[in-house]
Amino acid sequence: MVMMKKILESVGARGLGWGSGLGRAAGLVRRMAAVVVGAGIWSAASAQDLTHKAPPQRGAVVLTGGVVHTMTADPIPDGYVYFRDGRIQAVGPSPMPRLAGDGARIIDVSGRHVFPGMISGDTQLGLVEFPPVLPTVDTTELGDVTPEVRPISAVNPDSTLLPVTRSNGVLVVGVMPSGGAIPGQVSVMRLDGWTWEEMSVRDSAGVLVNWPNVRPITAWWMDRSSDDQMREIRARVLAIEESFETARAYLRARSADPSGPADLRWEAMRGVFRDERADVPGEDPSPDRCVFITANERDQITAAVTWAARAGVRAVIVGGRDAGDCADLLVRHDVAVIVDGTFSFPRRDDSPYDAAFTLPARLHAAGVRFCLSSGDRTANERNLPYNAGLAVAHGLDRAAAHRSITLWPAMILGIEDRYGSIEAGKSATLIVTDGDPLEVRSNVRMAFIDGKEIDLRNKQSDLAEKYRTKYRQREGGDDR
Repeated sequence: MVMMKKILESVGARGLGWGSGLGRAAGLVRRMAAVVVGAGIWSAASAQDLTHKAPPQRGAVVLTGGVVHTMTADPIPDGYVYFRDGRIQAVGPSPMPRLAGDGARIIDVSGRHVFPGMISGDTQLGLVEFPPVLPTVDTTELGDVTPEVRPISAVNPDSTLLPVTRSNGVLVVGVMPSGGAIPGQVSVMRLDGWTWEEMSVRDSAGVLVNWPNVRPITAWWMDRSSDDQMREIRARVLAIEESFETARAYLRARSADPSGPADLRWEAMRGVFRDERADVPGEDPSPDRCVFITANERDQITAAVTWAARAGVRAVIVGGRDAGDCADLLVRHDVAVIVDGTFSFPRRDDSPYDAAFTLPARLHAAGVRFCLSSGDRTANERNLPYNAGLAVAHGLDRAAAHRSITLWPAMILGIEDRYGSIEAGKSATLIVTDGDPLEVRSNVRMAFIDGKEIDLRNKQSDLAEKYRTKYRQREGGDDR
């Protein structure tokens, strides 16, 4: 009501009369829209993270006395983690060996647990702040084929969603664009830094492809014929196939004659073809980047994997709702799956009610490589561990569930040499919890990203404390 009153005051109440004519009415609508949009932009712009970024690690740190979950071996019941200059130097059971001359800061975490920072494989964090206000959404580039687009360069380091997400232990994420047949690349970033360059872990882990539906939609709301839909489907598949064929031809031509003109679109496809460097002596012919393919339906997944094998690229399925029905095909072609969450309803009337809940367990039992994302872009990325917890409740081994949000996404995103487990030589990206992070009642008590201790406060925690103070004051208690 206050907003409407301000709108009426700004346009003048007399402009609401029916006798004012269509021109005045149209002007009123335009001015009302401008005020509402302006208010929305101001609101979104004012939603800025005001917490300080963490400074580089100064001095060695030892976490000692807690249960250390390395992800590569059994948990260490009474262990220590020693890290310096952002890197883990040693991990093991207590008593900790003497660290001569280090002057390390010793942090007693007895009764608590030390885990690697969690990793979400599919997010749009930093690209979206408030979806109803379009200026705060930067997920889609113009054009249908834009493989050169790197979403990391559009990330807002001051998004209020970043501290909310990391306060629940999610410290590294894969960022994916949307829209078009080939909307761009998949970037990997840490959730702390003054600029996107500081946040970047890997500018490009591969190229994203949106595979079209294989069958036409026959729902009541579809107003296009099946023939029209099939023509569009064939055109989109053809656009994907031709783009990769063109990229392969371009890269071969550039290899033969490096002085030729460069094309940023096809340069962005380097590293995705299995035979791209096969003719270079001493080079590993396998690619170092994947083709991430969004596909959910069984026919979609089958078509996408078949095309990837034929095109000679290493595929990762993103979404994968029906991946359990294609397990043999996925294992045969060594295709990993980024499962977009477990909090969803069955797609078809004849599907089991728990199809999404049991999908991780079914994939694991079949030998399919997979990891979990929250499936809820972007405000609720913090719920990633609870997706894994629901999978445990429906048959997934607990150790596998922990790996599905730490080590396995690191492997799929190509950052396992630095993140995803607690091992000497890897990044000191860790969380300290007071229980199993898959349990809603557990809390993250400390977090480190590359050895930097992270401020776990966020807008939501500040608001919670504000209103606790309000009720303490009303009850006549201490208002501090």
